[in-house]
Amino acid sequence: MVYLIDASVYVFRAWYSMPPELRDDAGNPTHALYGFARFLAELIERRRPHYLAVAFDESQGNGHRQRIFPAYKANREAAPPELKRQFALCREFCRHLGVAEFASAEYEADDLIGTLAQQVRAAGLRVTVVSRDKDLAQLIGPGDVFWDYSDAAEYRYHEIPGRFGARPERIADYLALRGDSVDNIPGVPGIGPKTAAALLAYFESLEALYADLTAVASLPLRGAAQLARRLLVHREAAFFARSLTRIHCDAPLGTAHGDLQRRRPDLTALEQFCSRQGFGMLLPRQAQRIAELRAS
Repeated sequence: MVYLIDASVYVFRAWYSMPPELRDDAGNPTHALYGFARFLAELIERRRPHYLAVAFDESQGNGHRQRIFPAYKANREAAPPELKRQFALCREFCRHLGVAEFASAEYEADDLIGTLAQQVRAAGLRVTVVSRDKDLAQLIGPGDVFWDYSDAAEYRYHEIPGRFGARPERIADYLALRGDSVDNIPGVPGIGPKTAAALLAYFESLEALYADLTAVASLPLRGAAQLARRLLVHREAAFFARSLTRIHCDAPLGTAHGDLQRRRPDLTALEQFCSRQGFGMLLPRQAQRIAELRAS
């Protein structure tokens, strides 16, 4: 099993939940870094993964989705400088801990995770995606796991529809139809989660839906006749939205699954790093246990 972690979820969670008084010797806040570091170290102690990678978002509004749709995620406030600084330190912590980390100015963390998942499957391995982002549910296949670490909830392939509204293969189509307010992606007007789920329970894909719009009028849905006309009018918008909701699995990472093998922590570098951040010895002691677990 290969564990692929969506870092932003846990960095932001720590930013909002950890005491902001935690600072380094220069007075810079380090609470998001500390929370993320504790999360990552605890995950390794609990699961002892042989293969592990962490994906970070660094596109900063200049990625390929923003180029085709400038309003993509434009509803979100930019991360403050204090948080951006801690994101960079989280990447450094991963390296000291012996964990592969990835970021791209072009591709989002979702795309990096999708690319890594495709690569390791080609080597006969399965994945556990560690996140709570519904978009990443589209990557789950038979034998994979979607792990919402914060809620201690795990979802297998057959459990994804009950949690996210559609089968993994149809998640991108589902989000394109209903829209995604979190990412500022408009869907087809008048289609909400229930209607989108009902349509994709009947049709295999967006292509299959639009190839047989006449069948929509006969579905047991309220206002089915008007729904078919609405879909026809907004056909271009639906397919355009899917170009945003679909995860790209072809980011040029230049890596192989062997590069995701967890390495022994650099204990000296990690102790120095934690000292600079004002963390004391808790994390270095965890790293020592992790090093011993790997050797066992």
